[in-house]
Amino acid sequence: MKWFLFLCALILLGGIWLSFGATNSAQELDMLEVNRIVRSLEDTWPEAESDRLPSSDLRIAFLVPRESLHTHIQNRDTLVPILIDGQGVGTLVIYNETSAEIEAMQNRLSMIFYGQVLLLMLAAGAFALYQQKTILRPFRKLEGFASRVASGDLDSPLAMDRQNRFGAFSESFDLMREQLALARENERLANIRKKELVASLSHDIKTPAASIKIIAELHGAKYGETDEMKSIIGKIDQIDLLISNMFSATLEELEQLKVSVTEISTTTLEDDIRAADFEQKIRPFHLPECVLTVDRLRFRQVMDNIIGNSYKYADTEIEVSGGFDGTFFVLSIRDFGSGVSDDELNLLCEKFYRAKNAKDKSGTGLGLYLSTYFLSEMGGSLTIENQNGLCVILRFPI
Repeated sequence: MKWFLFLCALILLGGIWLSFGATNSAQELDMLEVNRIVRSLEDTWPEAESDRLPSSDLRIAFLVPRESLHTHIQNRDTLVPILIDGQGVGTLVIYNETSAEIEAMQNRLSMIFYGQVLLLMLAAGAFALYQQKTILRPFRKLEGFASRVASGDLDSPLAMDRQNRFGAFSESFDLMREQLALARENERLANIRKKELVASLSHDIKTPAASIKIIAELHGAKYGETDEMKSIIGKIDQIDLLISNMFSATLEELEQLKVSVTEISTTTLEDDIRAADFEQKIRPFHLPECVLTVDRLRFRQVMDNIIGNSYKYADTEIEVSGGFDGTFFVLSIRDFGSGVSDDELNLLCEKFYRAKNAKDKSGTGLGLYLSTYFLSEMGGSLTIENQNGLCVILRFPI
């Protein structure tokens, strides 16, 4: 910036100096030359009458007495009478060149002015190019780099030019990118380890829970089933379902949750539905016979989640029905509870979401989320509707 200002000042001062020279270039009338011409005319008289005038740098003419001087007076020419033996024989005219000199001076000043403007424009252009190269272009690179980092791109390095003033600054930005990338990678690894720990703990907890259930069943077989024993077994089944959901959700986040479909008859699915109904609340039902592509293990988990939710939130009888819709088999499981608000229907399958009526109920909000995931992996879908109770609709490809 200081060199640009210095150059502009130098151009302006040069223009001022040249302008003073142009305005002072007008010459005054050379009286010595005038006197020389007059003496020459007097010495060579009468040659002047035949226009044989002395040579001179001044533009001159000789007028005899009968010629008019009016035009020359208007032009402000210099008039010198020529006397021979005391008598006037004519007039020496020295033309006034002031107008031509003024015009020439104006032309010189115009050239100086336009030259100054041109030099200032060139200086401004050079300064703009310098600023573009050393400031604006590196700044735009930094701006684009910041946008990429903000959008999560931490793999693209920032090209650095140590010759410009942003060199060290851009290097600091790139170091920041590297540290952010390292921190993100460490966070990813920490999350994976955390999920692996949850999966491991979930798996380890299932073993003692299964042992408790076996002991309870053996106790019931030996001493007879009581309501207390049935309650213990039901609670253990709930604990087992919660642990299974947590384990499955963790595996799904680790991208290790597998769904393997096989062809299964609907009569087999009837047995799995009845096995999930340990409180015997499902009304008698019969599914139309066909062959579906289903992962039976995941289907059992889906039914455990749906029927377990019905026990927990509705505590009514459950109606199961089946039918066909094009190339899909549709399975409906409906209870006769109060259902949920229409605003919550689309949220029930979200991860960790629990409806307003679940405040005093145990659960993690993973059951319907995992069920939706399983149905999607099987090529089907899960939807929920209010139909004088809550109705869960499962669609399986035939």
